[in-house]
Amino acid sequence: MAGQLLAPRDSITLEQLVSVAVQRGYTAQGEMFSASNMGLLAEEVFPCRAQLLTGGMGGENRAAIIRHLATGLPLLIPYDEDFNHQPCLKRGHRSHWAVASGVLLGVQPGSLTGQLQADGTVPGLFYPPCPGPPPAESREVCLLAKQGKSLRYQLWGFTEVQDSNAQLGELHPQRESDGTVYVLPEGGVRAGLCGQVVLLQPNTDSSTN
Repeated sequence: MAGQLLAPRDSITLEQLVSVAVQRGYTAQGEMFSASNMGLLAEEVFPCRAQLLTGGMGGENRAAIIRHLATGLPLLIPYDEDFNHQPCLKRGHRSHWAVASGVLLGVQPGSLTGQLQADGTVPGLFYPPCPGPPPAESREVCLLAKQGKSLRYQLWGFTEVQDSNAQLGELHPQRESDGTVYVLPEGGVRAGLCGQVVLLQPNTDSSTN
């Protein structure tokens, strides 16, 4: 979970996380169809601050996401999950949450002089110092991410994640008619998830335990 990236010594189980979400009325079955509520939940159970980005993953939000990841901080992205956990386009019918904790940037050869540190084993791989801001120009962007419950990270193309995030529009028809109770925000899946991302960073308020 993303909270373990911020505070690896704090052991919060998935069951505890769901229990708090149920108590707060954010979920009924473990589902989370509100990015805003996801941010509130993260702030309550982990020592972190959550920033909600709306309006999609392009433009200024794209730059903010890359900068956030390049400084070593995680974020949460709602998306449609394919059978192999990668992003797909199912109109929100397979909506899940992904944790992204890193970014891989493809840049022009020769543009990294004096900016990044070379990897000792992988040719052509460089790291920002300490960590630092990413290069200004990137030809290609991939996110190091995983489906929230998965144990294995994957590299996902930024555009594929962006497109999946941007088309979250509705609950699966089977879910609507199966008699199970779900917590949906006003406006449904589109209002709660579409084009939204939750940035997480450590809470520096010393008064917060």
